[in-house]
Amino acid sequence: MNIAVIYGGKSGEHEVSLVSASSIARNIPEGNRVILVGIAKDGAWYLQEEAQLAALRADPKAVLSVVAAPARRVHVVPGGGTASAISVSGAPIPVDVAFPVLHGTFGEDGTIQGLFEMADLPYVGGGVMASAIAMDKEKTKILWQAAGLPIVPFVAARFAEWSSEADRRSIVQRAEKEFSWPVFVKPACAGSSVGAAKASTREELERRAGEAFLWDDKILIEPFIPAREIECSVTGNDAPVAYTPGEIVPSHEFYDYDAKYVDPDGAALKIPADLGEQATRRVRQLAVQAYKALDLTGLSRVDFFVDKRNDALYLNEINTIPGFTSISMFPKMCEASGLPYADLVMKLVHLAKARFDARRALRTSRQ
Repeated sequence: MNIAVIYGGKSGEHEVSLVSASSIARNIPEGNRVILVGIAKDGAWYLQEEAQLAALRADPKAVLSVVAAPARRVHVVPGGGTASAISVSGAPIPVDVAFPVLHGTFGEDGTIQGLFEMADLPYVGGGVMASAIAMDKEKTKILWQAAGLPIVPFVAARFAEWSSEADRRSIVQRAEKEFSWPVFVKPACAGSSVGAAKASTREELERRAGEAFLWDDKILIEPFIPAREIECSVTGNDAPVAYTPGEIVPSHEFYDYDAKYVDPDGAALKIPADLGEQATRRVRQLAVQAYKALDLTGLSRVDFFVDKRNDALYLNEINTIPGFTSISMFPKMCEASGLPYADLVMKLVHLAKARFDARRALRTSRQ
């Protein structure tokens, strides 16, 4: 099978993508052709040399890079299908499945999924609508709330509102009325905790909000819950399956970007999470319900809060292209349930093909 691993990207999570994609490419079983497509930070796509794959397999610490060679510029052809949707210098490169490993903007938000749909190319992960909604924390919470699922309450604010002194004062007053200090501020459509911070006063809230608006034009303000952070992997199309939940135990005040990717001692990972049989069953049940409420397919990691004060369980957010390094929670939770990394990768590839075949069987014309 020809599998195109697409990584890098025009987002604040470019470097994280390189590490995740390295693990995926390294673990695709022999007998499959791995095509490496790196997206530079300016958004241009480039076919990478096969030597990069050989280096990955020879050295478990090797990490992919994006070499921007003009002669290897990749073009995506609408309607090209598996035979010719992707080409370099006019020469088509057969691709059976695209495996996007693009965290955050332009990767998880439905944009690249729409491109694959137009190209008539199977791809790993959720569809256009599901990916776009899951990327937007406000819209995700609205749908979960409508489905009767437990969410952390929130106040959403857009940059245009925040730029008005009167509107900003109203938003802050609403947050003060509905929540007690401290509160938590984060961009609505960013991942890896970029731009997320705690605020204990009005002045700090305004400063932290300004920082969050550097990453998105919409932010969420939520009560700061002293919580345990529980995660649960889900895979599947029509009959999704939830795996053994795990727990993040950060050494930082919360699981911020530095704790995730900079500080090697930023967090301890516990799999399985110390929840007890009933709570574990509830987490897995809610993870599947949250996944299905957004019409997701392929894979996602569902993140929860367990309030340390009363053990109340809340859905926090969902990640449709979660971290995929060898030590990332998503593959490790699957492995804890008996699904090894390489088998997980190929399961996702086959789910992508199954979804593509099912959708292709639908009628698109009356003729």
